[in-house]
Amino acid sequence: MDPHYIEWMNLVVRWVHMIVGIAWIGASFYFVWLENNLNRVNPKTGLSGDLWAIHGGGIYHLEKYKLAPPQMPEHLHWFKWEAYATFLSGIVLLTVVYYLNAELYLLAPDSNLTPLQGIAISVAALLAGWFIYDFLCESALGKNPALLGLVLLLLLVATAYALNMVFSGRAAYIHIGAITGTMMAGNVFRVIMPGQRDLVSAIKEGREPDPTQPARALLRSRHNNYLTLPVLFIMISNHFPSTYGSEWNWVILFAIAILSVLVRHYFNTRHNSQNFAWAIPVAALGMVALAFVTHPNRGDIPVSQNTVKVSIEEVTAIVNERCSSCHAANPTSEMFVTAPAGVILESAQDILLNAARIHAQSVATQAMPLGNMTGMLPEERRLIGAWYANLSK
Repeated sequence: MDPHYIEWMNLVVRWVHMIVGIAWIGASFYFVWLENNLNRVNPKTGLSGDLWAIHGGGIYHLEKYKLAPPQMPEHLHWFKWEAYATFLSGIVLLTVVYYLNAELYLLAPDSNLTPLQGIAISVAALLAGWFIYDFLCESALGKNPALLGLVLLLLLVATAYALNMVFSGRAAYIHIGAITGTMMAGNVFRVIMPGQRDLVSAIKEGREPDPTQPARALLRSRHNNYLTLPVLFIMISNHFPSTYGSEWNWVILFAIAILSVLVRHYFNTRHNSQNFAWAIPVAALGMVALAFVTHPNRGDIPVSQNTVKVSIEEVTAIVNERCSSCHAANPTSEMFVTAPAGVILESAQDILLNAARIHAQSVATQAMPLGNMTGMLPEERRLIGAWYANLSK
């Protein structure tokens, strides 16, 4: 397919995914906020609490029933399509970006897998992720939410480590996001919605609702709420190769997931107490620490090469051969019609202006060239590294 149309397809699907994802996550955040802010002092008969709010020039009065109103309303809004649309658009985006360009984006540069094998591993990981997660939730472990959450987090990090063995760092990260998104959408489709339908049916039929259903739905809803911030990070991670491009990318993912869950927990509990107020400064310090410990160490360049004077002409020749097929005013690569991110690397001046970016992408993280499709050699990366080290003195 013409790369111009692939790019526009990517844009449209990504935009839709972002829009419906905002709607889903926004609804989740709002209902947690609503639950935490209900006035539960002397509620009316049958109510758990109520809330008065003002927004956009209007005043609203919201009431939460302990179970349901005496008579079910004719129109009842169900929050489900936001989740389903996010999942489906995410699968389409995974297909457009990673399956249609498996050799470029999905597989690790040194992988011996074929594109079909890589896609098969991807699909298997999504399916296995849901079934393992669902099994653990329904097991005895589900009765200990904190321990279950820790086990799930460790399993996701272990999966990130395993996927990093066969996929590119960027693809490994995205697949953890896709597995998590599948779990979240599966919760809505397989647990939350059936529980809500059973509750409504029981009320209409005048029978006692099954008390286990709301408990299961509440557990899964909490999981979805705490997983939102890690998933949001993964959605933007492809813009930051210092995370997915690091040899310790799975550790970085684990650390950021922990910090984001801490932040989410603070916002979930701050209306009842400030016991977790420390989570915000700890998360901020944690991000600063990650930025520090993940900084490319120029000391990794051998002293002999650090003292070798590599000329701008040598670096320009390497970049022109390995990078300029994409990063040019008129790319010769069939994958792009314009330079990715608008970065043009044709002249010595272009290279000097983008020296830090070239070092970060081709040396520190080795995320570029994509899939190493132009065959950049380790020696060429070392020469660029030595040139940049001397340039930065």
